[in-house]
Amino acid sequence: MFTLERTTSLEQVVKKSRFLATAGPVASEQAAKDFIAAHSHAGANHNCWAWRVGQVSRFSDDGEPGGTAGKPILQAIDRLHLDNVAVVVTRWFGGILLGSGGLVRAYGGAAAACLRASSLMEIRILREATIETTFSDLALVKARLVGFEGAQVLNESFTEAGVVILAALPEATAGRIVQMVTDVTSGRARIALSPGPLRRSVPRQTSRT
Repeated sequence: MFTLERTTSLEQVVKKSRFLATAGPVASEQAAKDFIAAHSHAGANHNCWAWRVGQVSRFSDDGEPGGTAGKPILQAIDRLHLDNVAVVVTRWFGGILLGSGGLVRAYGGAAAACLRASSLMEIRILREATIETTFSDLALVKARLVGFEGAQVLNESFTEAGVVILAALPEATAGRIVQMVTDVTSGRARIALSPGPLRRSVPRQTSRT
């Protein structure tokens, strides 16, 4: 699952109608509503939009025929496996009617092109782990931790008894990692996992094509 790194805009002209797509990351439903308000143009004919935040999604045709604008925008978001994303596609009418099929292609196409041009961030589902270990076990524990894909050492603090490591572990493998740390330290390490998963966005090297 991915989100966007920053707000991106892209413009297309279809039969003299101007379509301006603006897409950006949103952290909550309220943030999505604020994004739409900020990127809607009062002088345009239509400001159609869609957003997805987790399992919740909304869209609007803003006066266009039902199902021809907001839904194609949302489908563009979902086809690219994006989350925490809002898209506004603004239309200035150019005098030529596009028909229902033409509107679907124009709105969905503008949204998809804008999203594909955006820099992506991978959304990772993580658990934070606090690991208390001895000085003698520190190097081994760290080496084994980073050997798991997606696991990260966030911080180290030293105490009289040893070292406290704060780590981020992939939710899917957190249990295996805890067992590994227990095994390699022969039970000397004490490990506490955060009660619930965290969502963290990590930069992706290239844009979605």
